[in-house]
Amino acid sequence: MPSDPAVRSAAGQTAPGPTAPAPLTAALLMLTAAGLVAVTTLLAKALGRGIGGEPLPAFMVSAGRFVFAWAALLPFVAVLRPGFAGAAWRLHAARSFCGWGGVSAMFAAAAVLPLADATAISFLNPMIAMVLAIPLLGERIGPWRWGAAAAALAGALVLIRPGFAAFEPYALVALAAAAFMAFEVIFVKMLAGGGAKAGEPPLRILFINNTIGASIALAAASTVWIWPAPGQWPILAAIGMVMVTAQSLFIQAMRRADASFVMPFFYATLIFAALYDAAVFGDVPTALSVLGAAMIVAGAVVLAWRERVRPIQADPSPGRS
Repeated sequence: MPSDPAVRSAAGQTAPGPTAPAPLTAALLMLTAAGLVAVTTLLAKALGRGIGGEPLPAFMVSAGRFVFAWAALLPFVAVLRPGFAGAAWRLHAARSFCGWGGVSAMFAAAAVLPLADATAISFLNPMIAMVLAIPLLGERIGPWRWGAAAAALAGALVLIRPGFAAFEPYALVALAAAAFMAFEVIFVKMLAGGGAKAGEPPLRILFINNTIGASIALAAASTVWIWPAPGQWPILAAIGMVMVTAQSLFIQAMRRADASFVMPFFYATLIFAALYDAAVFGDVPTALSVLGAAMIVAGAVVLAWRERVRPIQADPSPGRS
């Protein structure tokens, strides 16, 4: 799930009538979404470690995530019949491929790393998206945002610990997840770029994303396929249904308050992941993990704050912050 304010405009501003601002409701929705996203990584870790049967490859877990999410959306699409005319299919396809890549890499990392570490590294995606926006979207980046990115990068190095005996190679897989998610953010920004393609309805966005994602995920899973044990099917189904619920709550939170206000609440995913991991697997974050995660989240929060203050500043150089 992309952690970027542009999602708000892409996630449903064309819904009938404006949604009245409701900051408290938005915060609660986002906290609930964060808790559910952490649940999906916990379930993916369980499957990757062989709970209920053989360890399942990350490609199979991500296939379950997309296929069962698509199945959960199908009844709503059948009843509500959202229109698909005018959808930006190429951008949706690019976004869905990057979303699948991010989910697959995240699930692979979560199977090996402490959930708090894998989650924290994935939160680098706003910083990577910021850098990608320079050549791809023509944005200009000022010192505040560069400083936030530098702090987050330093936090990632603390978690990855290159050159140390504690070096975690799977941390690079979590970093790849962040990169995929960053590209997804860029494609969402393009979808929200104005004209007929801006503000596509939430149900259409979710259904297109999960339909394309399921197709890609099943093709990838076929290369490593092993039949899940009977007890693993309910876990796969739960990952998909929980994730699509989290996506829906995320979108609704974005519609009820400024993205810069609600996005920091999404970083509670890190807290939920650490608590779940400690309770189920006994993995307690180390002091270095806490430090690195705090640096990444601090950088992300500063970026969200700059998104809020940039439009209201009388800046002689528009687009810089």
